[in-house]
Amino acid sequence: MIRPLKPWAYGPFELLLNAELHYRVGEDFDRRIAMVGFDNAIEVAITTYLGLHPIQRANRQYARVDVEQWLSNYHSKVGFFFQECITRQIAAVCQQDEIVWYHNVRNGQYHQGGANVPQRRELDGVRAAAMEVFAILFDAPDVDALLNAHAAAKAGPVPAPRTDEDDRLIDSTYGMIEVVGRMEYASDVIYALDPERYREIALELRTGEPEPGAKEASS
Repeated sequence: MIRPLKPWAYGPFELLLNAELHYRVGEDFDRRIAMVGFDNAIEVAITTYLGLHPIQRANRQYARVDVEQWLSNYHSKVGFFFQECITRQIAAVCQQDEIVWYHNVRNGQYHQGGANVPQRRELDGVRAAAMEVFAILFDAPDVDALLNAHAAAKAGPVPAPRTDEDDRLIDSTYGMIEVVGRMEYASDVIYALDPERYREIALELRTGEPEPGAKEASS
């Protein structure tokens, strides 16, 4: 039986789960979102943990001045995590220098015009790190099982299929859309957000008429 999470762990877990869902889709757009999501999940897990009352973290107490220092930036937060592992005598599988590298890859893609799509090895690495950070800080040894259970609950019906023809039709009409400071193809964005709406839009563009019972676009 999967051990339930404590209430304060659900915020960081939702970030991890959202990144995992995009990771499992595997489209280029989803891989970019997953890279950002796992990176954010690491930072939020550490920030949330340091903000807990000691009773919520096995009575572990830290000096306020140290907490303020650890929370000052991404690198110091990651530094705290590895210092905590040493204190608890836990041999973390993920490495500090690798987490910093994944963070730089994430920043490079969205702020410095780097590679459009993260490499699979980078995604796998940041995913494993995010899962391990969460597992250690929130005493959740079965993170993989938790993700599988929550992903299955969110799965719902099989999404509408995606085709190259529909992609071209949508992109030729709507072009590109800015998402977090980066231009993305409209077909990528629409399918990632709502596969059923993607199908409806493609059908409308082919026939010139809305599909019977289709959702109306917001004005």
